[in-house]
Amino acid sequence: MSTQELINKEVEKLPESLQREVYDFARFLRQKSADESFNGLLLSESALLKDWDTPEENAAWANL
Repeated sequence: MSTQELINKEVEKLPESLQREVYDFARFLRQKSADESFNGLLLSESALLKDWDTPEENAAWANL
């Protein structure tokens, strides 16, 4: 049985109010994951900027 199937079986046994809490928590986890991915992109951008924003790189790309 897959993880999703196991979760569904357990959630089905809960009262509606607790099912809503599980749903809210799942949405929270999804948003947290998206935020972490976005923060990783921002960190990568600043790291690349240090490597690429140099006079040498500007000269290398100037004639393209």
